Amino acid sequence: MRGQSYVILAIIFVIIIAVFAVTNVDPVEVNYLFWSGESPLILIILFSVLMGGIITASVGVLKMYQLQREVKKLQVENKKMSTKLQENDLLEIDPEEDSSNEKNENNKK
Repeated sequence: MRGQSYVILAIIFVIIIAVFAVTNVDPVEVNYLFWSGESPLILIILFSVLMGGIITASVGVLKMYQLQREVKKLQVENKKMSTKLQENDLLEIDPEEDSSNEKNENNKK
């Protein structure tokens, strides 16, 4: 259900942007870093939305990559800790067995 709501919201957002861009088709002067030029406002709006989406997606991909690396690191650490725990459980003598062994030794004397 959550994925569907994101898709529906994205479609609504795209429709709103498209309607807004189509209603603004007049040419405007745009000042770039080192020059200026005239472009239709629809292209400026669509390009701005596209660049915003690309920037947002790239930041999301970077964050996802970092989280995946952290998950792998924690899985390796978890595996190491599990093996250490299993080794310690195998090496540790059960206190009840230890006391019964002492009783047996005392009985032999």
